[in-house]
Amino acid sequence: MPAAAPTTHPGPPPAGLAHSDLLRFAAVGSVDDGKSTLIGRLLFDTRQLFDDQVDALAAAAERRGLGEIDLSFVTDGLRAERSQGITIDVAYRYAATPRRKFVIADCPGHLQYTRNMATGASTADLALVVVDASRGLSEQTRRHICIAALLGVTQIVVAANKMDLVGWEYEPFERLSEELSDLAQRLGIQSSWVVPVSALHGDNVVGSSKNAPWYVGPTILELLESLPAGEWARVHGSHRGSAARLPVQWVLRDPRGGRSYAGMVNGGPFRKGDRVVVLPAGLETAIQSIDTFDGPIDVAPVGKSVSLELTDHIDVSRGDLISSLDDPADVTNLIDATLCWFRDVPLRPGERLRIKHTTRLTPAVVETVSHRFDVNTLELRPVDHLSNNEIGTVSVRTADPLAVDSYRHDRITGSFILIDDATNSTVAAGMIGTPGIDRSQLNPN
Repeated sequence: MPAAAPTTHPGPPPAGLAHSDLLRFAAVGSVDDGKSTLIGRLLFDTRQLFDDQVDALAAAAERRGLGEIDLSFVTDGLRAERSQGITIDVAYRYAATPRRKFVIADCPGHLQYTRNMATGASTADLALVVVDASRGLSEQTRRHICIAALLGVTQIVVAANKMDLVGWEYEPFERLSEELSDLAQRLGIQSSWVVPVSALHGDNVVGSSKNAPWYVGPTILELLESLPAGEWARVHGSHRGSAARLPVQWVLRDPRGGRSYAGMVNGGPFRKGDRVVVLPAGLETAIQSIDTFDGPIDVAPVGKSVSLELTDHIDVSRGDLISSLDDPADVTNLIDATLCWFRDVPLRPGERLRIKHTTRLTPAVVETVSHRFDVNTLELRPVDHLSNNEIGTVSVRTADPLAVDSYRHDRITGSFILIDDATNSTVAAGMIGTPGIDRSQLNPN
């Protein structure tokens, strides 16, 4: 028996990490693999729960006739979820250790809630994938990993859960590790770790376990505290970014005259005096001043909500994009994208919908549906429609021009949703261009 189990990764977690940063991670996995229990164990063992929360968990367990606290209830906030013992919607929790702050998205595992899972993964730096080691990798878990990769998540931590049910044998863990290693490599995931755990008993979740002497790697918490977070990635350049962007959300009128344009900065910082272009009109100007809730600033960093006053009196409206002049977004009416379809009725060419891109909403028509992504074989197969929860490639023509970037370069200006005009429900999530998955690894048949 080997001294240590194989893990796929580019090297040890980075040393010298500034631990005051924030890690956003999505917990994903198939139904009954123990995902909510693992998150509950993380929060319970790191003392993130108040006494009244623990009392509520104990009362809920007593009502269901359980002998001990069910830690899966920690993130299942809806009564309907607790009664069924499943996660329906994305449950967000906030936590902090002495080394790092966390935003945790506990995503649903059921096939019909795949859209909710995509929502939780869309802003994640990392995916925590929970797999029942006694059953192996399910199709739904493969789908979750594929969607996470499409959404630009390049780091995964896999919890090989329920190792106690296989007697802590190495062989099931080895098979799972090899399968996940191959999947991660083909999806272009830069860093993946596999950890043998028992969420029910806490083995290798926060503290190391003696039940797996053949595993000498980090625990789940140690990985979450040390792997690169969003701020670390921006500073160290492990994610390619676009230049500065500000989708205009509000036009603010000054009673003394003049206007400013409010929104959240992404892609890169804006500076007072920067030359910018307002898209899609293509009007060039410069930044006169930058204001915030706390007062004026000279530099607006990524993620900051600001209002920009421009030097020229030009026509700017909600839905426009203020972009760096030296590296502007592309203006187009035709978008080639990867799409996750979320409606029972199949998507076919000619479908008329509305597209919501940043702060702009405009009619759109799906011109082509060209390929479906097979989550089992990782092949792109020619098709003429997409069924519910399938992933595929499409072309969408919009009534109004949009200022867009590739999703690889900017998650905000590179993403969109499609809306059914009749029901006003979201029916698809789209990523512009070729997103996270490296298609050179795939087989277009």
